[in-house]
Amino acid sequence: MYKSTVREIGPLALSFEEENIVILYGPQAPRELREVSIIHENDGGESEEPIQEGGKLVIDDQEFTINKVGSSANDNLKELGHISIYFTEPFAEVLPGAVFASPHRLPVFKEGSTIEFK
Repeated sequence: MYKSTVREIGPLALSFEEENIVILYGPQAPRELREVSIIHENDGGESEEPIQEGGKLVIDDQEFTINKVGSSANDNLKELGHISIYFTEPFAEVLPGAVFASPHRLPVFKEGSTIEFK
């Protein structure tokens, strides 16, 4: 399980509503990426279990099923706190740092929200 807390929501982070995409980054994200990202910090709830298809993404009390995981998503999350979460049908070619989840609706985020991958 991986657990983190939202520390900051960039002014443009939720501007990808039409595409149903959110970008997560850890606290070390540069300023230009902070504007379009949800900045979160690991709460120490990290395990060796990777994010995997069929797993769950829980944001506060909103639960999503993980449908596809890019080849670098787990490493990017551990090293940079970075992944892009698509709340859409998976593309034919999944980007390395992408995670696809359903239902296909953008979750509600606020500062202090918890993010868990189970």
